[in-house]
Amino acid sequence: MRLGIHVIEFTVPDGAAGIAPELAKVGQAVEAAGVARLSVMDHFFQMDGFKPATDPMLEGYTTLGFLAAHTSAVQLGLLVTGVTYRHPGLLAKTVSTVDVLSGGRVELGIGAAWYEREHLGLGVPFPPLSERFERLEEAIRICLQMWDPDNNGSFEGKHYQLAETLCSPLPIRRPPIMIGGGGEKKTLRLVAKYGDACNLFGGDKDVVRHKLDVLRGHCDAIGRDISTIDKTLTYRPLPTADTADDFLRDVADYAEMGIDTVILIPPGDAPAAWIEEVATPLVPRLADL
Repeated sequence: MRLGIHVIEFTVPDGAAGIAPELAKVGQAVEAAGVARLSVMDHFFQMDGFKPATDPMLEGYTTLGFLAAHTSAVQLGLLVTGVTYRHPGLLAKTVSTVDVLSGGRVELGIGAAWYEREHLGLGVPFPPLSERFERLEEAIRICLQMWDPDNNGSFEGKHYQLAETLCSPLPIRRPPIMIGGGGEKKTLRLVAKYGDACNLFGGDKDVVRHKLDVLRGHCDAIGRDISTIDKTLTYRPLPTADTADDFLRDVADYAEMGIDTVILIPPGDAPAAWIEEVATPLVPRLADL
């Protein structure tokens, strides 16, 4: 099992001036630890209900560009881009730019979006869920076409029309696509069809086992091997140095189910110190699961 780190809070003691230095330390810490994935959210307000919406929040792709300059090996991505926030053609160009500047280390994480307050607050259209899923599939298809060196042609969809899908420079590698969410009829079907990775939430192990069975069924229906998909799981509560053994015993069950990567969310006030103290010793022990 591999370890991912997902940074969702930026409440460092020094305020806005302290965010960049702390993120640079996070990059150094995950590299030293051998963490497989480093991600941030794609939000513009902090998630209301988790923390106050007024808490600090950084734009995701700008943040990935910064992290690209402070890392050299870890895979970078957003967990996950809301399909409503950016036109797919511009999204493909943005992701490919970060991929080129990071040396081929960026993943496209994408989902149907959900945070209505954020959309309304910033004047971003928030169509019904069914339309957002239609847009999600079209956006994935557009990105794949933009990254195809043999296809600069047009794209004609229900929601998006592009006269040219030109993307130069192309990504150094075709960015893997993570599709976020566990919806059984639409999301996991899209994972089976297009995804290189998926993300589920830990907690109820029977639910996770069921979601994996549903994904396996979608894969079987199209003749795809589920083992080609990186099955990631966001895990709470956050382990400490004192609870590391309990954490490892718990996630061993997920590894046995077929989860490949467990993703942990460090504290917002001192994420780098937590990675150094707690996450670093976990990496080799998780690799044994």
